[in-house]
Amino acid sequence: MLFDFLRKMFKGGRKEPSLSELERILGYRFQDNAILITALSHRSYVNSQRTEKKIESNERMEFLGDAVLNIVVTDYLYHEYPDKEEGRMSKMKSLVVSSRVLGLCADDWKLGDFILLSRSEEKSGGRKRLSILADAYEAVIGAVYLDGGIEAARKLIHSSLMKIMDEVLDDEELANYKSKLLEYTQSRGMGIPSYDVLQETGPEHQKSFVVGVYVQNQEWGRGGGNSKKSAEQAGARVALSNMNVEKDKSETGRGAEDSHGSR
Repeated sequence: MLFDFLRKMFKGGRKEPSLSELERILGYRFQDNAILITALSHRSYVNSQRTEKKIESNERMEFLGDAVLNIVVTDYLYHEYPDKEEGRMSKMKSLVVSSRVLGLCADDWKLGDFILLSRSEEKSGGRKRLSILADAYEAVIGAVYLDGGIEAARKLIHSSLMKIMDEVLDDEELANYKSKLLEYTQSRGMGIPSYDVLQETGPEHQKSFVVGVYVQNQEWGRGGGNSKKSAEQAGARVALSNMNVEKDKSETGRGAEDSHGSR
């Protein structure tokens, strides 16, 4: 079964990564490789096979992995954010386990190289398709849970998803500031804000950025973050705050002048 898997997966001249290579990336060695193969079997691949023995797709394992992800992430949020209310934690969890974020984690594992797809699905770009990657990530989590239990799955989730959680939550927390700043400047005829990376530090896998925010060639704020996007959003928040302070000063000054003129 294993050799058949490898032959079908990599025929056609593709470089042949092995299951052991995926295990190395995951930091987990399976006791039963058949579980991992099922986790990698997309329904297009299963439907394309003409065998007497029914091959199972990864959909059931994806369902299981989704449940494991939810409990592990919920437990993490509950203990890490004791001051957050239920509604806020629900929003945080929804963002963290979104397809966009799970797809990033799958891409970090290079999971697209290992997924079993039909030829047509592969030709249409299936190895890079977000939905397929996110589903495969959940299926692998489910596979590790089946093979090694909840603690093995928790460890894997912490080493991948939790590693980028702060950046993900920062992104969600700051998501509206750039659009709010644009709305503010355009409504006052100030044009469109621009963003410039002023500083970039740290190793490739752990970069840190400082971004300046400019309106009409004047710097209104700076923000930092572990991605350019989060730094821009942080800078936009500072710029909005500074503009509101200047607005208040201006209005206070006019008020004093009006008061002086009326005496």
